[in-house]
Amino acid sequence: MQQLALEEETLVSNGRASSHSPVLLGTQGSLKDCRYTLRQGRQTIGRRVDNDIVINDPSVSATHAWIINQSGHYVLMNTLSTNGTFVNDKRIHETVLMHGDRIRFGQAEFAFLTHEQDARNVRHYLYAAAALLGLLAVGGLAWWMFR
Repeated sequence: MQQLALEEETLVSNGRASSHSPVLLGTQGSLKDCRYTLRQGRQTIGRRVDNDIVINDPSVSATHAWIINQSGHYVLMNTLSTNGTFVNDKRIHETVLMHGDRIRFGQAEFAFLTHEQDARNVRHYLYAAAALLGLLAVGGLAWWMFR
């Protein structure tokens, strides 16, 4: 039943990162582009199949870490794993995650995302920049013509 609820929640969020549903995105190897949508409460991470997030990598401990949503902040906690938990290449016991943090469980690497760079947003910024440059050019030409 819990697995079905997790699959439904993943489908609803469509794997897209948001501040309400952050995502762990695999960044290399067999986990590259794998997405794990985080939900409310505590999620266990590890190699054992009864974890909420199962990472089938020999460098990952059976129960490696927890991610806990505490008042809207996601806290990553190492659970005495053999190969450690790292955030931005620093070994941690417990830390609050920020957008873009690089997380490593043993040798398995992820990015913590709370929003995604969208090509449409980039286009809007480019259009706005082009419009601003156009206005500056017209204003400069008018100033030069009527001075």
